[in-house]
Amino acid sequence: MPVIECQELTKDYYAGFWVRRPRRALDHLTLRVEAGEIFGFLGPNGAGKTTTLKLLMGLIRPSSGTARLLDAAPGERLARIGYLPENPYFYEYLSCRELLEYYGRLSGLRGPDLEQAVTAALERVEMAEHAGMALRKCSKGMLQRVGLAQAILHDPELLILDEPMSGLDPLGRGLVREMILDLKRRGRTIFFSTHILSDAEQLCDRVAILKRGRLRRLGSLAALTAMAAEEGGESDQLEVRWRSPRPFAVPLTGVEPLPDGSSRAWVGRNQVWDLLSALRPAGAELLAIEPRRRGLEHLFTDGDETREAPPA
Repeated sequence: MPVIECQELTKDYYAGFWVRRPRRALDHLTLRVEAGEIFGFLGPNGAGKTTTLKLLMGLIRPSSGTARLLDAAPGERLARIGYLPENPYFYEYLSCRELLEYYGRLSGLRGPDLEQAVTAALERVEMAEHAGMALRKCSKGMLQRVGLAQAILHDPELLILDEPMSGLDPLGRGLVREMILDLKRRGRTIFFSTHILSDAEQLCDRVAILKRGRLRRLGSLAALTAMAAEEGGESDQLEVRWRSPRPFAVPLTGVEPLPDGSSRAWVGRNQVWDLLSALRPAGAELLAIEPRRRGLEHLFTDGDETREAPPA
């Protein structure tokens, strides 16, 4: 039995004053998410990702089609689902702990169980030392961590996250990645939307790529990456990976920290020597230089033809 099942799910919005015309935000989406997998829901801004998640949570109604979560209609299994919206709004005069206690009571937690769950959630997102801070004084990254804490507070079977890495620094992003992987190890199902492809590449078992409201690609990460390589071949860039014992200035933008403590950057062939010249004085260990094969970004930006990857 799938944890999430969408069948021809469609949502139209109407705009205009004198003449109201429909605008299709989601167009006949059909997909299944199985128990225990990390499923990435990818697409550029405005692709329909947030609309889909709101439909799944029962916050808005579909124009046509159906969705089921945990073998029930949207909105009927909320005690078993954790949800983080793209732009969460919190009562700003509450402290971090008071907010989580409020959400915990909504989830049915009481007494010692509530206090234990709140403390564990704050520690999980490394906000325990800020538990008494008023939310109005928290930075965007801190608010995002509190939002993640409320999503996992009641130990849900299914976690639905809308852009969970938004506003987080590299340490926070690493923390969330490890948290998602740990939830998977415990048998939970995670469905998250993002337009940051590296997050999907490091985390997901399967991904779906949405574009202009329509599903364009669906399959395992390995199968889609192979499809991208077959369609796009090699790019004119090189992937450089290294590990450094201490921070240092890198003469380019777009450096990405990886979960194993190393870093990588994609550079043009004429930039490689500048990067290597910066790595050597810093005592960095060069791990690899290899041609960058086109990955998910090729499928993310290509045409509108819909293709499903074969099983990996």
